[in-house]
Amino acid sequence: MAKNKFHDGAGPSQRQLRVSELIRRTLAEVLARGDIHDPDLNRMSVTVGEVRISPDLKIATAYVLPLGGQGQDDVLKLLARNKGELRRIIGKKTGLKYAPDLRFQLDQTFDQMDDTRRMLSQEAVRRDLDT
Repeated sequence: MAKNKFHDGAGPSQRQLRVSELIRRTLAEVLARGDIHDPDLNRMSVTVGEVRISPDLKIATAYVLPLGGQGQDDVLKLLARNKGELRRIIGKKTGLKYAPDLRFQLDQTFDQMDDTRRMLSQEAVRRDLDT
């Protein structure tokens, strides 16, 4: 197979980005609808912020956060417990030839945004930005 001369390997390829977004939307839809046969997971409202997929499309890491931030450890355990069913549903709904193995991690972007806001609101930083 010929190498793509427009992609230097510095970031994800267009295919990875497209498949990641497809999986993210499907996973968010499945969790919002409560299509899982686990009542504990169906009771939780889970935000799927991002999905990153490996270059070979075999491993997908979903960055999730429960709504309100409470029960972060519980949501990871519940998602890991229902990983097989989620993988099967995603494989069916996306039409991918092979459904990737799902891994779940907490989404830290909201915490990072709060830290950045706090830093930018400091008097010394504001003074430096104004000059």
